[in-house]
Amino acid sequence: DKELKIIWSDEKESIYKFPELRFACQCAMCKHEFTGEKLIKIENIPLDINLLKVEAVGNYAIHIAWSDGHTTGIFSYDYLRRIG
Repeated sequence: DKELKIIWSDEKESIYKFPELRFACQCAMCKHEFTGEKLIKIENIPLDINLLKVEAVGNYAIHIAWSDGHTTGIFSYDYLRRIG
């Protein structure tokens, strides 16, 4: 419940809680392109946030549509591995 689990090819498991993963979004709406400053606050992300859809983006990332209406984030596998 409320977590995304990825099992990597080397059998390592990464578990991401939905609010934290939503906060980790790196898109231009969530993180300033030039300064890197976060444009969202974790306290503004609903604790009951859900994934609506997860889609592969080529062989390098996933796209997530969230229940709060946010749909512009792409999470590269490298980034997910690093934060997992």
